[in-house]
Amino acid sequence: MLSIKKYAAIDIGSNAVRLLISNIIEQKGKPVQFKKNSLVRVPIRLGADVFVKNRISKENAQRIIDTMLAFKLLMKSHKVVKYKACATSAMRESENGKQVVDLVLKNSGISIDVIEGEEEAAIIAATDLDKFIDNTKTYLYVDVGGGSTEFTIIDQGNQVASKSFKIGTVRLLNDIVLKETWQELEKWIGDHVKDFEKIDVLGSGGNINKIFKISGKAMGKPLSYFYMTSYYNMLQTYSYEERITELDLNQDRADVIIPAMRIYLSAMKWSGAKNIYVPKIGLADGIIKSIYYDTVSSNTQ
Repeated sequence: MLSIKKYAAIDIGSNAVRLLISNIIEQKGKPVQFKKNSLVRVPIRLGADVFVKNRISKENAQRIIDTMLAFKLLMKSHKVVKYKACATSAMRESENGKQVVDLVLKNSGISIDVIEGEEEAAIIAATDLDKFIDNTKTYLYVDVGGGSTEFTIIDQGNQVASKSFKIGTVRLLNDIVLKETWQELEKWIGDHVKDFEKIDVLGSGGNINKIFKISGKAMGKPLSYFYMTSYYNMLQTYSYEERITELDLNQDRADVIIPAMRIYLSAMKWSGAKNIYVPKIGLADGIIKSIYYDTVSSNTQ
C-alpha cells in the first residue's frame, strides 16, 4: 500500500524566505522517502533592516505578510496536510519581531516559531545527512545564513558538537561582524578538530549550492580548497553589476556570494580540510523531517 502526503516548511531567513513542499512517500516494508516537490524563494533580506537598525521596516513587514499569504494559498493548492514556519536570526534579534510575527498570524493564519541558533543547528543536523556522509570519516558541517552560521562536528555518523555564530552574509555585507567573533570561531573549530587526523567540510546554503552548480561537478564529488580559493579570487575581480550581467548571478546572490565564500574558506582553512562536499540540504529539509518524526510541533491545514 502506497501513501503520499505533502508536508511544507517555511524558512524565514535573514537573506531570503523559502517555502519547501515535499512529498512524504510511505510504502509498507520500505523506508519512508522525502522527495522535494516545489521550492519558492523570495529575497526579502530582513537582515539588512535588523542588523543595521535593529528593527524590521514597515515595507518589509508588509512584504513578509504578503509572502505568507501567498505561501498559504500555495500550500492550499498543493493540499499540504502539515507545515511549520521557522524564523532565524533577523526575526530573533529584531526589536519589533514579535509584532511582525503577530501581524503574520492575524493576516495569514500562519504561526511563526522564532528559533534560537542552537535549535536551528539541531534541526539542520536532523536532515538526510546520513545519505551523504561516510560513517568512517569526520566532518565539519557549515550552514551559512544571512545572519548566522551553524557549525557542527560529525564523527563516524554521530554529532559531536554544535554551535551557532553571529557571522552571516548580510552581517558581513554591512561590516558588522566583530573581529572577536571571528577569533572565537577560529578557536572553536581548532579546539574541536584537534583530536581528528583528517576532516572534510560539508557545506549547505544557497551560495554553496550555486557554486557547486557552476562547478559542473557530479553530485557527491567535492570541491577542493584550491577551486574555492580560485573562484573566490575570480569573483572579486568583477563588480557587483558584472557578476549579474557577465556571470549570470541573480541580483540578490551577486553580493552575498563573496562573504559566503569567505566563511566557507575560513572553515576549511581552520579545520585543515582540503575538500568541501555539498549535499544540497538545509533548514527547510530539516523542518520537514522534524514534522514527520514529530520532534517539533507543526501546524495542519
